[in-house]
Amino acid sequence: MSKNAPDSEKINKSLENINRLTPQQFDMHIASDGAWFHEGGLIGRPALVRLFASVLQRRDDGTFWLVTPAECGQITVEDAPFIGVALTITGEGIDRELRLTTNIGDTVLIDRDHALRMQTGDDHEDRPYVRIRDQLDAKLSRPVFYELAALAEPDENGRLGVWSAGCFFPLMD
Repeated sequence: MSKNAPDSEKINKSLENINRLTPQQFDMHIASDGAWFHEGGLIGRPALVRLFASVLQRRDDGTFWLVTPAECGQITVEDAPFIGVALTITGEGIDRELRLTTNIGDTVLIDRDHALRMQTGDDHEDRPYVRIRDQLDAKLSRPVFYELAALAEPDENGRLGVWSAGCFFPLMD
């Protein structure tokens, strides 16, 4: 136990330092198609986008922040910060496993912790999202959603949806 104590002390000290940083407003935004922009220009280097994504956080008030040990700044996100671009399907029915890959290369198993949900947008259209990590979501691309729709089956109540990791996810609200 004493072996872990210094590690937790370091972590607590780092968190205290981050909380003391002066918040800034960064001129960065993530477009609804998942493209990242800085000062109006497209960030075209995938490695740089992945680096920024690795320090992206969403606070409880819904704001998005880039947080490093040296600085923190709020950014704008038009919809979801990530896009689900590929789906890997194994198994069938209740035993099926669906793995989603995002535009930044993260892959998650759609399950209770990474739930698929439908959310109504400002235009009153339902859109599919998956929780990737720490309150950060991926909006599914249209081709990925069509793949899910092709797998849809009714549950015991007649709702259409898909199974993944033993969980049923309705595709309609």
